[in-house]
Amino acid sequence: MRGDVCPFTFVKSKLVLEQMEAGQVLRVIVDYKPSAESVPKSMKEEGQEVLGVNQISENTWEIFIKKTR
Repeated sequence: MRGDVCPFTFVKSKLVLEQMEAGQVLRVIVDYKPSAESVPKSMKEEGQEVLGVNQISENTWEIFIKKTR
């Protein structure tokens, strides 16, 4: 999701999750700090399990989301 900003990062992640089976884990990579904060929050509000958010470089974060349903 590099180059995308919210809400597009969340929307695109949600669309991918809809294609996945419950229990699978989605790794989302973002390069926009507000997305690294808002995507996990929005996913939790949607009932998904956020396994973690890691900063992997100065301007890059990875978000792990486990599909719950």
